[in-house]
Amino acid sequence: MFSFFKDHFIKIIILCIILSGCKLQEPLKTHGIIYLENRANKLTINKSNKNDVIKIFGQPQIKDDTNIDTWIYLERILTKGKYHKLGKHIVKQNNILILDFNKYGILKNKKILNKEDINQIKFSKRNTENELSQKNFIRSFLESIRQKMYINRK
Repeated sequence: MFSFFKDHFIKIIILCIILSGCKLQEPLKTHGIIYLENRANKLTINKSNKNDVIKIFGQPQIKDDTNIDTWIYLERILTKGKYHKLGKHIVKQNNILILDFNKYGILKNKKILNKEDINQIKFSKRNTENELSQKNFIRSFLESIRQKMYINRK
């Protein structure tokens, strides 16, 4: 048995050197428009229009409800975590492109937010009360049936 390892020792060493030199490609999960920043650099303010943007990015992923002339594109790249993360997905890139157009459809402003910018956004702490969320569907349905039953008793 020792002679087997002795005969193949050099082959095993060469194989280990070759495999140690290989860099494993990390698995990525992408969502949205890939290479968002590179594509955004192709747009010029006061020159590009909505048709140019659609040609480069496609239809907008989000349109602002209050202002129809604001388009938003997203890019999100997840990767597997290292050993201390136990293989959970972590966010590698999270970019947002906000495009504002004037009333003629010409690009007047573009803004790129990355992962660090997004973490600095402050959200409101106020809660909105909603009567529908307090009662579930089954409870409201049974109450309406009970009301109808008592109306028919009279």
